[in-house]
Amino acid sequence: MQELRIHGRGGQGSVTAAELIAVAAFEGGKYVQAFPAFGVERRGAPVQAFVRFSDHPVRLRSQVYTPDFVIVQDSSLIQDVDVFKGMQPGGIAIINTERPIEQGVPEGVRVLTIDATTIALETLGLPITNTALMGAFAAATGMVSFETLVDALRHRFSGLLAEKNIETTRRAFEEMKVKAGAS
Repeated sequence: MQELRIHGRGGQGSVTAAELIAVAAFEGGKYVQAFPAFGVERRGAPVQAFVRFSDHPVRLRSQVYTPDFVIVQDSSLIQDVDVFKGMQPGGIAIINTERPIEQGVPEGVRVLTIDATTIALETLGLPITNTALMGAFAAATGMVSFETLVDALRHRFSGLLAEKNIETTRRAFEEMKVKAGAS
């Protein structure tokens, strides 16, 4: 079993991203589980969402404490939350930022950055980064395919909104393919 933990702020779409990644993985033949962890926080407060991927039914019901993968939707969270907590060597962290991240990264964890905010602003017209980071996740990890992400997006959204989100995902996927291959 492999596990993903998504760090974001309320309103950024972390829960939606977890659900769509899980749908895409399920479409790709995996057993999956996706769920959020938040309380009565307001918009902008730190939230987490989780996804488990397996070739066998997933029976574990706890939060994800030792993720193989981490997505950070807002790099300012790194100052407030230990986003790398529990990551082991070989893990991959995908962070929405233009700047290199070195501080606090556990040894052996690969950090890949992408300016998902700019991609989202240019394609969606809004700084909602979840679908860009889904594309980056697919390219960096291979846990889901671009095609199954597109299917999940078409099931969730319709019309122009679906097309804009697919383009956002495509741009991030292509950019991350280059970065992940070069690193």
